[in-house]
Amino acid sequence: MTLKSNFSKFSIECGTDEAGRGCLAGPVTAAAVILPSNLKNDLINDSKTLTEHKRLLLKPVIEEKAEAFAFSHIWPDEIDSINILNASILAMHKAIEQLHTQPEFIIVDGNRFKPFKDIPFETIIKGDGKYLSIAAASIIAKTERDAYMDKIHEEFPMYNWKKNKGYPTKEHREAIRKYGITKYHRKSFRLLPEQLKFEL
Repeated sequence: MTLKSNFSKFSIECGTDEAGRGCLAGPVTAAAVILPSNLKNDLINDSKTLTEHKRLLLKPVIEEKAEAFAFSHIWPDEIDSINILNASILAMHKAIEQLHTQPEFIIVDGNRFKPFKDIPFETIIKGDGKYLSIAAASIIAKTERDAYMDKIHEEFPMYNWKKNKGYPTKEHREAIRKYGITKYHRKSFRLLPEQLKFEL
């Protein structure tokens, strides 16, 4: 299925999306992308539906074709301080702010956003599977975040972030139970499921 190129009537429309919202460790990362309105690409899609190999192949294509793109990490201490929803929106704002072309309209994956400057916007549930610019932003955000998680994996290999990217897998939680937490963990998250004991 080919995704739609534009939502609004504005010619400079930016799509934005985040990656890593549900992770126990590492940043939440957002990207913002402005694509030419005539761009056609049947391969660009929601990053969650693509293999890592396909995302890595598409990333340079998006960067070459985009009129503007940027990404931003928000770190665990700030996530703990302002909560993950606010951190996700802040990451999107910071990515949009770095674009060398200011968008006239912003389309956002999901259903929550806060106004950025005076630019009109629309939140679109599952927008990364509907609009090219949001899908492109999802690919940039995911690949940049994954690259960062691969890097910090070298420092703390016992959590296997190279594989789980900080998500709450059984293996990741077992490592937290065994080794405790690192400076990269989000302390405001439930890092271990509560242990329930039933009196028999």
